[in-house]
Amino acid sequence: MSLSQRRVQLLGRLRHRKTREREGLVLVEGIRSVGEALKAGAEPVFAVASPRLEGMAWGAGLLSALRSRVGEVEQVGDRELDALADTERPQGVLLVCRQPEPTSASLDAGGRYLVLDAVQDPGNVGTLVRAATAFDVAGVVALDGTADPWSPKAVRASAGTAFRLAVRFAKAEEVTDLLERAGIPLLVADASGADVAGVGALRSWALAVGNEGAGTRETLRAAASHMVRIPMPGPAESLNAGVAGAILMYALTREAASAP
Repeated sequence: MSLSQRRVQLLGRLRHRKTREREGLVLVEGIRSVGEALKAGAEPVFAVASPRLEGMAWGAGLLSALRSRVGEVEQVGDRELDALADTERPQGVLLVCRQPEPTSASLDAGGRYLVLDAVQDPGNVGTLVRAATAFDVAGVVALDGTADPWSPKAVRASAGTAFRLAVRFAKAEEVTDLLERAGIPLLVADASGADVAGVGALRSWALAVGNEGAGTRETLRAAASHMVRIPMPGPAESLNAGVAGAILMYALTREAASAP
């Protein structure tokens, strides 16, 4: 069967942020990401599958889950799905679902948050979202200049876990005000900061990870309770934003868990 021209055009539009925001839809691709999105309670609109899906590990089970959760699973040929997909090696499944509504502007006192400050690589954004989910962070605040957490590449890099987190969009001045109101200390990742292990056991925190080249903006640095870094005894000068943020979240979570 061939997909309608209307849906072909819709899938193309969902690769672009402006049109994706206007449609209010998210394109999810790949077995792991689609499966995780369904488990996380994403609201499906329709799915597209090709014969390749059933030949892959867990593919048949996912197709069954899609048929029970999605009102419509469009069947197309492998070559047609390849042309629709955003990846070089499609796994035979695409899911279109509704983009979760941005959560309320307020932040919960006692919560843990990840602040993305103009992180431009969608792969890094997705990696950080996935790590935030793993370390039980309450939500992500994406500041202006940050790659869209709901872009197809970012959702894939998060392995679909973006649907498990509260995602907010804000400007730097807004988030510092929100953190102050909630009494949440702001920690800024910076190579010149102190060893993160020396911060101590904080039950609540917001970790700001900055732009891959420029780092965090001065507004956040001025409002920071702590500037934190990862000690690196080896010859590498730095880590990419996704890896560094994940290690820092692990360290902060571990410190809190070990507190009496």
